[in-house]
Amino acid sequence: MKYMMFVCTDTEPDTDPSPEPDIEVWVEENDTRGRRLDGSVLGARSSATTVRVRNGQLLVSDGPFAETKEFIVGYDLLECADLDEAIEVARAHPMARGGRLELRPLVDL
Repeated sequence: MKYMMFVCTDTEPDTDPSPEPDIEVWVEENDTRGRRLDGSVLGARSSATTVRVRNGQLLVSDGPFAETKEFIVGYDLLECADLDEAIEVARAHPMARGGRLELRPLVDL
């Protein structure tokens, strides 16, 4: 099953002083095992563009649509046997401690 994992900041990161896992080690391990299909860091929030259509009118605005303190900084596309495996993959990601990870299954339309 494929999962989109959104990598997000968090206003309350983990305060554990032990070293965070190395992102390059996490990427290599999950690429090698075929669990990470793609992933990238996103550009700055200031480079975002939001597109909407309301009453037939195109509305384009600068910046992210959501006005929150937390924001998406990257993503990983995972292929896992089930949600439990996806959770274990996410658990080992460095941003599980410094931010938050949101897992969503991809739906075949």
